[in-house]
Amino acid sequence: MNKKTVPFTEKQIREIIAKYPTPFHIYDEQAIIDNVRKLIKAFSWVPDFKEYFAVKATPNPYIMKMLKAEGVGSDCSSMAELILCEKVGITGHDIVFSSNDTPYEEYKKALELGALINLDDISLIEYLEQYGPLPEWICARYNPGPLMKEGNDIIGTPEDSKYGMTREQLIEAFRILKGKGVKHFGLHTMVVSNELNANGLINTAKMMFELAVEVQQKLGINIEFIDFGGGIGLPYRPEESFVDYDVLSAGIKKYYDAIMEPAGLTKVRLSFECGRAITGPYGYLVTTAIHHKHIWKEYIGVDASMANLMRPGMYGAYHHITVMGKENAPKDHIYDVTGSLCENCDKFAIDRPLPEINDGDILVIHDTGAHGHSMGFNYNGKLRSAELLMHADGTVTQIRRGETVDDLFATLDFSDL
Repeated sequence: MNKKTVPFTEKQIREIIAKYPTPFHIYDEQAIIDNVRKLIKAFSWVPDFKEYFAVKATPNPYIMKMLKAEGVGSDCSSMAELILCEKVGITGHDIVFSSNDTPYEEYKKALELGALINLDDISLIEYLEQYGPLPEWICARYNPGPLMKEGNDIIGTPEDSKYGMTREQLIEAFRILKGKGVKHFGLHTMVVSNELNANGLINTAKMMFELAVEVQQKLGINIEFIDFGGGIGLPYRPEESFVDYDVLSAGIKKYYDAIMEPAGLTKVRLSFECGRAITGPYGYLVTTAIHHKHIWKEYIGVDASMANLMRPGMYGAYHHITVMGKENAPKDHIYDVTGSLCENCDKFAIDRPLPEINDGDILVIHDTGAHGHSMGFNYNGKLRSAELLMHADGTVTQIRRGETVDDLFATLDFSDL
């Protein structure tokens, strides 16, 4: 169980709205910092542990700089994310570049920054060699296929995933790379996403430790970097619970001691590339109720839309909703909470028990700190909203202004019309 609370009062949020009109995403700075410190502390037994924040989750330089100060690196998958790292001062092996179907210009930028290159496919060895020498450090992404018995709704089953190499391909890729002079090797996988069962994450680590030993035995290569991916989940529903970092750490340590220690593979960086788990619970989409419709169902229309938060419409995902000032009121009304897009899936909640909602009420949609604003879009000409950062003292900094119509039309040429 987890309490779905917000870090501000109705009075505070209305004061913020007076300066920054809804809709907007707001992030709790101190809660994010406390959370990442807790993760890092749980793995303090690892000689070299590194959290690489998945930039795609919340690609904002303020968030990245805040996490950088805590020793966190960046997991990148695109040119824009690499440039964000450069602007924030994240370089070298504090970046892991994991991408697929990637233009060389993006690999070139990653190499210029000194990032760890994570190869998605064996064919990329020849592809990279067409343009220049291979880096001394290379990581390879592993897809266990049907060996991994379960996936989940977001990432699917591994054998249906477009990511990574088979075991045989990975071993062959390392054999080729070793012959070409690559000196340092890493392993990566991402077989689950938004996983709340610590055992699933622990078994992923066990699988990777066993693969590291197999590489050592077959090729004489000592793996120096293992990235378990970013699968730690977020309890979107109140009845769900957070993954206990200490339980996760203890489970991984058990297999580390049993598998890695006897093989002498102790000088290895162990990593996660969490995004959702780091910022997700500490972001909120704030929106205003502007319309009440009664037909076959009861609808509450708000000034946000699926363009501000795609997950409910895309995945049917649950996001908790708090009606400010009515936190303790009985949830005796059943509503669909909707936006204004010309799509019937533009709904934040369906048949949701909530307190009675009136026009002008402030609704706070929880757990939007990752894959919220970053998945926004401009369908119907909707403008992407502002992002705000709430500090420990209650003050607020705008860390991204809202788009304007001029921003939306900036790539159009009206001169010849």
